[in-house]
Amino acid sequence: ISQKWNKDRHKYDYWSNKYPYCAGSFQSPIHITSDLLRFSPTLRPIEVRNYKLSSTEQLTLRNDGHSLKLSLPPTMYVAGLPNQFTAAQLHFHWGSSNWPTGSEHLVDSKQFAAELHIVHYNSDKYPDINTAIDKSDGLAVLGVLIKIGDFNPAYEQILRFINGAKYKMRVPGFNVRGLLPARLDEYYRYDGSLTTPPCFPSVLWTVFRNHVTISHQQYLALVTSLHASSVQNAEVTPLNNNFRKPQPIDSRVVLVSFKEG
Repeated sequence: ISQKWNKDRHKYDYWSNKYPYCAGSFQSPIHITSDLLRFSPTLRPIEVRNYKLSSTEQLTLRNDGHSLKLSLPPTMYVAGLPNQFTAAQLHFHWGSSNWPTGSEHLVDSKQFAAELHIVHYNSDKYPDINTAIDKSDGLAVLGVLIKIGDFNPAYEQILRFINGAKYKMRVPGFNVRGLLPARLDEYYRYDGSLTTPPCFPSVLWTVFRNHVTISHQQYLALVTSLHASSVQNAEVTPLNNNFRKPQPIDSRVVLVSFKEG
């Protein structure tokens, strides 16, 4: 991926030269608008299992050049989907210090400050995430929309280590459930893709209806601490605005687990 990851906002238009799926169908993120929504009574509350990690469990936090990424242990999984999906990693997308609009998904024209993605792979069918990543039923991602507001102690379990994450560091386990909104029964569901190259259309998306908050200080730590990958490039580019713009809906609908109102 280009070392000028977020130097130039038009870079996204060139992804498909090297990664043809990025110009294909079923791409993510999308703009979730009320005309796309269809209530589905079959959508059960999301069931997260073993999300409360012991502080003796060591996780790897790193800047991979285009996001802040935390490894997750294979004991964590999501039940209640068509298959069991085992956790692999979580990562963030965000805006900049002047423009706190960095979520990938938009809801009714609203872009949030940031977005958390918890990535899982279909462990009923595939042995690991690398095998699952390009399969149509390979991945399930939980998306959490983040606003600036009250300080969030759960997010601080990651953000307090962000300066060490410029490269790679070990951080203690914590209750990952705390990163999610209180209600796991209200969400948007659609078929989509990875939002970074190679953009495989392999993701069953669950975007929670209810946002979480982090404080302004926490947001600033996220958007000012890291640098974009610059392999061929000696200049240091701050890592921000690392979100992809909404993609065409094509013929998709967005199922919702809740009735409006």
